[in-house]
Amino acid sequence: MTTADNGVNVQALLDARQALKDAPEAAQFTWRASSRWDHGVHSTTTIEKFFGLGQEQTHKAQSTFEADHPAVFAAEDNGITPIEYLLVGLAGCLTAGVASVAQNRGIQLRSVEAHVEGQHDIRGILGDGDVRNGYEGIKVTFNIDADASRQEIEALVAQSQKRSAVFDALTNPTDVTVEVA
Repeated sequence: MTTADNGVNVQALLDARQALKDAPEAAQFTWRASSRWDHGVHSTTTIEKFFGLGQEQTHKAQSTFEADHPAVFAAEDNGITPIEYLLVGLAGCLTAGVASVAQNRGIQLRSVEAHVEGQHDIRGILGDGDVRNGYEGIKVTFNIDADASRQEIEALVAQSQKRSAVFDALTNPTDVTVEVA
């Protein structure tokens, strides 16, 4: 049997899981993002530092994200909308999960594509109190080419969904506190 190589170090993940069983306080992470208003509805958000494994950590490089609204919203379209970033996060998390689970199960991937669509009635954000502000529904469709049966591929996706932090945050209530400093 050929060993799968999807670029995921499963042994390191399994070792981390075991180590964190013995030191659960080290598993407490704080992810951070800082956003700066630019002009109109355009903002720039940066991510560089986070807390984890009991200490401050720094990503290899700072990441910058532009958020704006499209011209059809009378904006300048300098970036994707904030609600589209939710789709980016969900697609990225589920796709990473598929790769990790496939590696752990010895399944060689050739390609993985996730297509994500969110249904959104924008009347809510424009002040119509009878319409929800956020997505009414999100659909994720995977196209996966792998050395596996359809049933095995469906199991990869199901396990990825089960372990996805973003899927969990979107489908379960999450306490969010907003305050003015």
